[in-house]
Amino acid sequence: MRSERGKFAPQLLSAIVLAGVSLAVWAAWLGWDQQRDVHPDGSTTGPYAAWQVIGLALTLLAPVCWAAYRHYTVGTVLGTTAGLTAAAFWDWSDDSTGLFMVGVGLVALGSLAATAVVCGVITAAHRDR
Repeated sequence: MRSERGKFAPQLLSAIVLAGVSLAVWAAWLGWDQQRDVHPDGSTTGPYAAWQVIGLALTLLAPVCWAAYRHYTVGTVLGTTAGLTAAAFWDWSDDSTGLFMVGVGLVALGSLAATAVVCGVITAAHRDR
């Protein structure tokens, strides 16, 4: 019983920490940009630029790799996914069309898949050493 609790606590702590880090990184990279860009032809893009999303992903890469290296895979995947999903929900929930839930679902699936792949690669590389 004690050994299972000893494995659960670090996973839970890593999930909580990475959820908080994900929320903070979202706020730093994407939270401040809320305006759509209007082009001369009348079309709109945004509110985020590609460099902001790339910056978010690269910033999250360091803590995700560190936690995966420490074998906190479950906490890493769940915490990062939960943090990014909660941030997207909070940021986009004022959308009057209700379609923001599609985007939130895509953020959840994409972050789950990307974090799982990164954790798998780091774990496999660390195991081979």
